[in-house]
Amino acid sequence: LGQRAVRTWPNGESPSLRWIIVHMIEEYARHNGHADYLRESVDGETGE
Repeated sequence: LGQRAVRTWPNGESPSLRWIIVHMIEEYARHNGHADYLRESVDGETGE
């Protein structure tokens, strides 16, 4: 998890594998939340 990416950010640093995985989990959670809001607005059902 401490391995660094080959590509770098504009500031010259490269993200660790840990950062990449955590960032992907955050993004999926955010998009799943948005999809849930859309579904609720269409069918009126709220999740539990």
